[in-house]
Amino acid sequence: MATNSHTEQPSGHKGAFPPFDSTTFASQLVWLAITFIVLYVLMAKVALPKIGGIIESRQKRIADDIAEAGALKAQSDAALAAYEKALADARAGAQAIANETRDKQAAEAEARRKTLEDGLNAKLAEAEKTIAATKQAAMANVRGIAADATKAIVERLIGKAPADTAVDAAVGEALKS
Repeated sequence: MATNSHTEQPSGHKGAFPPFDSTTFASQLVWLAITFIVLYVLMAKVALPKIGGIIESRQKRIADDIAEAGALKAQSDAALAAYEKALADARAGAQAIANETRDKQAAEAEARRKTLEDGLNAKLAEAEKTIAATKQAAMANVRGIAADATKAIVERLIGKAPADTAVDAAVGEALKS
């Protein structure tokens, strides 16, 4: 048995590798040109317009989303401004109500104070009148009490009661000073 080595050519093969065969170069170049032109036309007419349309629609969608985001931001800014204005108005209203209530309560307190003060002044005047009347009554009684006490003291000292006119004159002189 004889074995073929790897370097030996099989008996059925004749000539060079077909792409490197110089006799087929012209037909290979024609088929290369036809394939290139067909692929170029397919790319230019089918694939690239689809890719361009996809890119264009994505850019349009992105631009629309950005525009919508801008509009929503403007709406939210307007809503925030309206909220802040409403909050400021509410604070101003609350401040006005608080001021009005404070002024009203101060006026009521002032009116009550005046009423109480007037009542106390009336009671004070009445008390002063009562004190003056009591003082006057006491002063009227002082003369009589002083005369009686003087008469009792003189009677005790000298053993004899003095005359009423003398006692009244002495008490009158003592009260004047």
